Amino acid sequence: MSKQIRFNAFEMNCVGHQASGLWRHPRDRSGDYKEIGYWTDLAKLLEKGLFDGIFIADVIGYYDVYGNSVDTAVREAAQIPVNDPLQLAVPIAMVTEHLGIGVTISTTYEHPYTFARRLSTADHLTGGRIGWNIVTSYLDSGARNVGQKALLNHEFRYEKAEEYMEVLYKLLEGSWEADAVVRDREKGIFARPEKVHAIRHQGKHFQVPGVHMSEPSPQRTPLLFQAGSSTFGVRFAAQNAESVFVNSHTLPGLKKYVSTLRQQVAKQGRDPHGVLVYALITVIVDETDEKAEAKWQEYQQYISPEGALALISGWSGIDFATQRADVPLGKELSGAIPALVNTFAGEQQEWTVEEFARFGSIGGLGKVFVGSATTVADQLQHWVEETDVDGFNLAYVVAHETFADVVQWLVPELQRRGVYRTSYPQGKTLREKLFGGGPLLPDTHPAHRYRDPKQYGQPQTSEVKA
Repeated sequence: MSKQIRFNAFEMNCVGHQASGLWRHPRDRSGDYKEIGYWTDLAKLLEKGLFDGIFIADVIGYYDVYGNSVDTAVREAAQIPVNDPLQLAVPIAMVTEHLGIGVTISTTYEHPYTFARRLSTADHLTGGRIGWNIVTSYLDSGARNVGQKALLNHEFRYEKAEEYMEVLYKLLEGSWEADAVVRDREKGIFARPEKVHAIRHQGKHFQVPGVHMSEPSPQRTPLLFQAGSSTFGVRFAAQNAESVFVNSHTLPGLKKYVSTLRQQVAKQGRDPHGVLVYALITVIVDETDEKAEAKWQEYQQYISPEGALALISGWSGIDFATQRADVPLGKELSGAIPALVNTFAGEQQEWTVEEFARFGSIGGLGKVFVGSATTVADQLQHWVEETDVDGFNLAYVVAHETFADVVQWLVPELQRRGVYRTSYPQGKTLREKLFGGGPLLPDTHPAHRYRDPKQYGQPQTSEVKA
């Protein structure tokens, strides 16, 4: 039996996400991102299409590497303006019953104590459908605007993130015992103090002595996403993540990543197939190949190569405004350019800046599939079978047209082939729907070691006094 295919919707609380310039398209709704109806309409559409969830990306900072200025990003709406992702969780949950809601929050800029309360609150209000995409951030502009002289180095950010997770696990998994809340009206006891524990965390980066402010939410720890592709990122994902997002334009590249990740997960004593891997792609689909191709050509009329370069410069740290538009970006170049160009290896051996910009204007760093439902379904099945990827993180070109086309054309074709669900699985929480077990992290996850209340003792009066 062929492997089942999963879909997430890749979104961001902004105007221009992965399709530069397409906000100008007459059918595009992305300018309405500030309105609740934009998100509730999208959520209902995705649930109709039986998507696993909506994954909301985020950045702290802005793209100012291109031309050494933020001007291009602002003019082209290249992920700026951008609003907070977590505040979208409740309105999305109110109009759906099954859809997961993944939000991106940085371990570099959010303190774990206050963030733990925000996570628990969102998990409570969504009935346990929250997921957290753990990122360490990558924009120097973000670091400077929160008072740092520069972005912390890569290794240090992950070192800090590892301790961050320890604090979160202690607060979410260990501070409140499962039977702490009794709601005894006759005795006037809402929660039993002896069942609520100060975590007494004293670490290199964080000192958190007290108790978690929220009672346990349906999942305790929301479902954990991660998107790191570096050595540190893969190791971190293998230790913590339940779902991983990856960018790759080639089958060999994706296959190697998935294999490496699963090997690392197994070394952690976890089920290597208990971590779901989603590849970033964009799908342009219609009734026929000809209609899909015509739609692709129409979209090309609205792209912004310069907006794409603002994003690509920020992702790579290379100012593409200093490169001649018509000169090939040879692999002999130093710095981050070769790694970025190699992301597209197999598509084309040599790229000029102009070609690179046009290519990245739709789909960003993800693969783009264009065709009828039959054509695209063939391609997606091939990618799944060749790489062992579990599903796809779908970016949009035109909001919400891209997702509407997927739901209308592609989903029914995949269902007809028996490789896409026809109903949501049982369970209320996101973790139950994705993995079929209970709502909590499994015992094989490292969070399990922080559940024993004996390691915390009882809270001191000074620690819990209002």
